[in-house]
Parts: sequence; C-alpha cells; structure tokens
Amino acid sequence: MQGKTVLITGANSGMGLATTVEMARRGATVIMACRSLKRGEEALAEAVRQSGSSKIRLMLCDLASFDSIRAFAGEFTAEYPVLDVLINNAGVVALKRELTADGYELDLGVNHLGHFLLTLLLLDNLKSAEQGRIVVVASGAYKLGKLYLEDHTLSRGFNPAKAYARSKLANILFTHELAARLKDTRVTVNCLHPGAVGTSIGVNRETGFGRGVLKLLSRFFLTPEQGADTAILLATAPELDGVSGQYYYRRKIKELTPRAEDTEAAARLWKWSLEQTGLE
Repeated sequence: MQGKTVLITGANSGMGLATTVEMARRGATVIMACRSLKRGEEALAEAVRQSGSSKIRLMLCDLASFDSIRAFAGEFTAEYPVLDVLINNAGVVALKRELTADGYELDLGVNHLGHFLLTLLLLDNLKSAEQGRIVVVASGAYKLGKLYLEDHTLSRGFNPAKAYARSKLANILFTHELAARLKDTRVTVNCLHPGAVGTSIGVNRETGFGRGVLKLLSRFFLTPEQGADTAILLATAPELDGVSGQYYYRRKIKELTPRAEDTEAAARLWKWSLEQTGLE
C-alpha cells in the first residue's frame, strides 16, 4: 500500500480503528473520517502508536449531515485529488427513533445516505487512481431488511432491528447498482459481512447506555481486528483487481437472498437517493 491514499469512515473505534492501523502498517497514507474531534484525536494518537506510522490524518465528517459531508468532500478533494481506497465503515444502530440533521431516520441516513453522498462526491478522485476500490461494510442483518421508502423516517412501527436491517440491505443494493455503473472504469466496489464483532455500535456515546450489555456479550464476539480482516482483503489484495459487485464473508464470495439481488429495487433506491441528496 506504499504511495496509496486510503479514506476510512468511522475510523475512531472498533473495526475502523483496526483497519486504520493495518492500512498504516502497510505503508498507506490514511485519512480517518470521524464525527467527534475529541474521540478522533484520541483514536489518531492510538493509531499512530500501534502502527508506528506518521502518515495518518484526522478529518472531521458527520455522516448525519449532508452539509458536513459536502464540506468534507470539498476539503478532501482539494488536498487529495487521487483516492485509491474508500472504506465505508461507519455504522450506527439507533436504539430509539432518531432523525439526522436532514430529517432521515438515523440508521438509513448515516449507514446508507451519508455514504451514498460521500462516495459519489469522491468518485472522480477514485477514478484518478490506478485501480480505485470502494469497500462497503454491510451486514448479514440485511436478510431481515425491507426498504420502506414510502415511510423513510419509519414513523410507523420503528424498532432497532428493522431500521438497521433496512440500512444494511440498502448498502448491498447500493453496491450492486454502483458496480454496474462503474463497469467501464478502473473503480471496483464490493461489500462484506464482518461477522458478529464486539464494537461500540449501539452504545450511546454520551450516556454509555448499552455498554454493560456489550461487556456481558463480548466473549461471544469477534475482535475488531478479526472483523476488519475481510475489509482489509478487499482493499489490498492484488488478485481482486477487477472484481466488483460482490458480497463477501470470511474472505469468500457469498450468495445473497433474492431481495438483495433485486435490480429493480436497487435502481429505485439509487434514484431515490439521488433525489434526497440533491445529486440529480
């Protein structure tokens, strides 16, 4: 990864931090896109300590705000015209119904729409790379998901599993549609299920709610480093040049349920997402 630039969202903890450390160890210039300055600075110091690399930088980006994403993309593009790898790692699980700054249910707004906007704003940077790669951290929870675009705020019948599963289904449909649209370019996009990883997702960062349950269950989870393994493979493996539009689990391509292979649903989600983010 020497001489390559890697951007990782949600890089301040869990798999994002583990991925940052490994990419830096391999010689990449790594940009950590984080929402919180305090947590980001703490994670940056830890990433430098673990990797021994000085080529790591923190940049602030709140995926729950289209304005923040646009500002970040503008600043990033001005400094890094070439982006070799974009790892859409950040993810949230809202334990109660919340809306983003732009009025979208939080899981869909961050996990899908925020990354949708960021990815499209950085496509020219990725196309400028020798072989640009987009890695989308999805989840096997997609199997329970439905899009519910007619009620995108989930004003009726919200529950955390429903919201999260929908956002992960959206991640996979986005990967398929984007891969089709990039087929004549040097940019690939693949998604993955990292497994059951013991991260802070679902824990309220302000109140700490959910941390006790996470601690009790931690021995059943993969470590963040284990969870990051497939994302790192997709970001770095030379043998995957040209492989695109696939869903991976434990380093292997896995079959998807018919709902996640629905090309009409993927096209509908793409059109809707363009409209919502103002990219029409």
